[in-house]
Amino acid sequence: MSTEGAAAASAGAAPAEAQATAFANLSADPGAGTGGDINLDVVLDIPVTLSMEVGRSKLSIRNLLQLNQGSVVELDRATGEPLDVYVNGTLVAHGEVVVVNEKFGIRLTDVISPAERIRKLR
Repeated sequence: MSTEGAAAASAGAAPAEAQATAFANLSADPGAGTGGDINLDVVLDIPVTLSMEVGRSKLSIRNLLQLNQGSVVELDRATGEPLDVYVNGTLVAHGEVVVVNEKFGIRLTDVISPAERIRKLR
């Protein structure tokens, strides 16, 4: 509100009339207006965290504090079972450990379908 409008309103005069704002029509179809093509370029450079889980174990704090170099922690998975692959904490695949150029890697053996990932989010 301008200073003149504020002075007029405080003096008991009627405030200026509000003007309508025009908005573009929204559509439920995300591809509307683009010929049906969805441009994913805007999300392709967003960083995500990829992690692999070999297994899990529950320990008491007492046992955790007793761990030292050379300690062995038993996991809940058997040898040869696939690892879980997570993206930002969401399970997306299973795989097996491989060595490539003296570095560990993972070969995906099963990719979770997008429908199954959405079902697990609910």
